[in-house]
Amino acid sequence: MRAVIEINALRRWQRAIVAAFGVGGITVAAWGPRLPTLKVELGIDTATIGLLLGGVTVGAFVGFVVSTPVLHWLGSRRALTGALLIVAVGMTLLGIAVTLRSVSLVTVAFFAIGCASGLLDVLINVEGSAIEQLAGRTLMPRMHGAWSVGAAVGSGIGAACAALGITPQVQFFGEAVLIGVVALVSAPAIPPGRRGLVEEVKPDRMAKVRQWLRGWLDWRILLIGVVMLGVELGEGSANNWLTLAVRNGHGQTAAVAALFFTAFAIAEAAARIFGSPVVDRLGRVRTIRFTTALGVVGVILFILGHSPWVVLAGVLLWAVGVSMGFPLGMSAAAASGTNPAARVSVVASIGYLANLAGPPAIGFLAQAVGLDRALWLIAALFVAAFAVSGSLRPAAALHEAERATG
Repeated sequence: MRAVIEINALRRWQRAIVAAFGVGGITVAAWGPRLPTLKVELGIDTATIGLLLGGVTVGAFVGFVVSTPVLHWLGSRRALTGALLIVAVGMTLLGIAVTLRSVSLVTVAFFAIGCASGLLDVLINVEGSAIEQLAGRTLMPRMHGAWSVGAAVGSGIGAACAALGITPQVQFFGEAVLIGVVALVSAPAIPPGRRGLVEEVKPDRMAKVRQWLRGWLDWRILLIGVVMLGVELGEGSANNWLTLAVRNGHGQTAAVAALFFTAFAIAEAAARIFGSPVVDRLGRVRTIRFTTALGVVGVILFILGHSPWVVLAGVLLWAVGVSMGFPLGMSAAAASGTNPAARVSVVASIGYLANLAGPPAIGFLAQAVGLDRALWLIAALFVAAFAVSGSLRPAAALHEAERATG
């Protein structure tokens, strides 16, 4: 990749990646608002929903694992475009599966969507990092904000479809077309090449494995991972369970429940888009402490609230609680020492695990104790993230604190 890229081309590239972030958000919000309807149409219980969502989890980890070889093989433009098109195919398959009322086909569709989403997530973060470096300014929080905007749009589509009586399968078919169009329109703006891959130095496979394993032995990286675990499980659980909890636990209609999730996505997007000055003023550590504390309050209000307005306030605070953990955790990991790629890979793995494996875990717990009680797990992990947020300090400041206490 050239060290210098023409400014208009850089802007087109940035717009294409922002669009891809937005599509990623639409994808993860596609089925969450329709889970109450899908549960009835498929004739399944809460534990089975958890198993189906487990297909997304397994697929996403497959996508994450194959992302580097796919990037080597296809290059950034073709890999990212292909990931978006596979998402579109998966959404189409999901619509067909719901039409046929086939639980097994729904599982296959969720696996395909998860695989493509995991691959897409890695690729857009690699592209976003490359754009940020070339632009010479902080852009990643706003790009992640585009993901949240996409989630708000996706949940808004779900809420509107539920209110208008549009079936989930028609919604999924429409979203598949939208995602496919975005993939084809955005592709020409993405420069060819293999961002994030060092061409000059090619360590052997075992050397790469050793570098990655060293990241898992770094206590600071693991503590950053705890922060990621707390906030990402909170986000993934909201994406998949919030509407069902509002519908069944708080007695709202499916359309109103979908609107509550839309409010969650909008609040998360706003916190990310407008949160950069807060981070600049407070720093990473205090920002995470502030947001996770609000997240704890939000989950408690959501679980215990009886008034719809109290529950809505809980939803909004819950959204703020999850908003900053991923972008700030990724930045902290990259700046925490040598070999930033391996460090980012470790915390990203933990974050993806929490975001994608959290919903099935909540599902199994909900089957045993009820969905509202299962959500206390989110509050507990917010508390854990608050407790270890000091790990996000810049490396120099952390070393100074260690010397002062040593």
